[in-house]
Amino acid sequence: MRDTFRRLAQGVARALGTPTAFLIAVGTIVVWVVTGPIFHYSDTWQLAINTGTTIVTFLMVFLIQNAQNRDATVFHLKLDELIRAVREARTELVDMEDLSEEQIERLRAQFTRLRKRAEAGGGDETAPGSPGGNPQRGTSVTGRDPA
Repeated sequence: MRDTFRRLAQGVARALGTPTAFLIAVGTIVVWVVTGPIFHYSDTWQLAINTGTTIVTFLMVFLIQNAQNRDATVFHLKLDELIRAVREARTELVDMEDLSEEQIERLRAQFTRLRKRAEAGGGDETAPGSPGGNPQRGTSVTGRDPA
């Protein structure tokens, strides 16, 4: 069932992200507006569009969220592989999406200092506080010695 839902979610997200889908949605609204005078702008006429858009929106939330979750997971796995493969990279950054907000803020501050140091001409090859130019050592995001 999971695989079927995944395929359905990806297919729907892919199909509804096209100009054709947008034009169909615009066409639906144009038809609804044009039929207003025919139905004397009745409550039923309004209820038809309200019900339809509510149902579509409700279902799309789940389909889009599934597609975004999958894309984010794949993106993180690719980044994790790159971090793992680069010898000088701090491997503590793998799975950093599981860090606390405090740890993420500490890491953001470290990268801000790296950027400022690089802009000032100090280079960006080492992590802040790393002794001996080894980016594997120094201040750990998690508070533990990364070695």
